[in-house]
Amino acid sequence: MAGKKINPTLKMVLELGPVVLFFIGYLKLKDEVFLIGGSEYKGFIVITAAFIPLIAASTLALWKLTGHLSRMQFATLVLVVLFGGMSVWFNDDRFIKMKPTILYLLFGGLLGIGLLRGQSWLKVVMEELMPLQQEGWMVLTRRLCGFFFGLAVANELIWRSQSTETWVYFKTFGLPVAMFAFFMFQGQLLQKYSVEEETGPAE
Repeated sequence: MAGKKINPTLKMVLELGPVVLFFIGYLKLKDEVFLIGGSEYKGFIVITAAFIPLIAASTLALWKLTGHLSRMQFATLVLVVLFGGMSVWFNDDRFIKMKPTILYLLFGGLLGIGLLRGQSWLKVVMEELMPLQQEGWMVLTRRLCGFFFGLAVANELIWRSQSTETWVYFKTFGLPVAMFAFFMFQGQLLQKYSVEEETGPAE
């Protein structure tokens, strides 16, 4: 079911605001250490703890205003709460850094299962946005499936081999830019397999 329309600027603020605030908070507190309950917590962990209710509130607001959440929005919220909560509980930043890996493996795996069944599950969630021929959906799904697995590998390589600061920059800017670039480069495919909307007879 399609969601209700809301102001595009408000929608963008609700979707990107928590990530931007996380990035700003990290820059301000990255070198700080906080003593809480007798344990020392790095600034990154403190910001992660603040990020969890923030993204939960923004996602709830989106749901209230639109009456709809995409599967990716819901999965992102669940994984942030789960892996962010584990990072805070165990005072270990590795859990939140693994979150993008799990998210991209989840979606890549789901698309892959659909492909093995000869289906494009991407079509189910995006058909209203991009009307394509069936062959076009299959090609796009194969590409996006591989792309998601590539992002999962990239995230693992970055957080395991680079500093936390490098990973934060990668997560905040690198992943969104990569996703944007992927769809920008699908222009030829979208033109080739686009479905012309039928127009009714003139009255």
